[in-house]
Amino acid sequence: MATALGFRCLWRAQPARLLGRADPLWRSPRRGHRLSPADDELYQRTRVSVLQNELPQAVYIDSYSSRGFTVSGNRVFGPCALLPQTVVQWNVGSHQDITEESFSLFWMLEPRIEIVVVGTGNKTERLHSEVLQSLRKRGIAVEVQDTPNACATFNFLCHEGRVTGAALIPPPGETILTSLGHAAE
Repeated sequence: MATALGFRCLWRAQPARLLGRADPLWRSPRRGHRLSPADDELYQRTRVSVLQNELPQAVYIDSYSSRGFTVSGNRVFGPCALLPQTVVQWNVGSHQDITEESFSLFWMLEPRIEIVVVGTGNKTERLHSEVLQSLRKRGIAVEVQDTPNACATFNFLCHEGRVTGAALIPPPGETILTSLGHAAE
């Protein structure tokens, strides 16, 4: 690069000496060639897929009870799986029913879920190691907590803009928490 610049300067200087006059056109810098798409990173093409023009409304857990959850103003009865912009019923009865198959919907989605928050009821329960390993093998982090803390964690991660999923089992008993979505803000 430096050598090419040196040759350009010498080439531009010689005609002025030979002609004996200082023409203003010879003093202006000239480019030896035009840039093509292969020459510069700025000309490289980028492919962008836009599925939705506006930013989607994030899903937040407003409240929970022993019967279910209120998610973005909608009542969901029983265990549920929360995905970006979607809430579905989750067919498990307790933490012992959670299998690799019951988590399959989390790794089939695009864009890929970064982290799944699992709420196991009133207290934090251990999941089968095969289930945790299968999620980690697919690049999905897992956070297992009791349901009240899992709801708060899910809201916090959604507020940060992370691609988050939640698998929640309602806590037994008459526990209730209202306006959880406002606490995350």
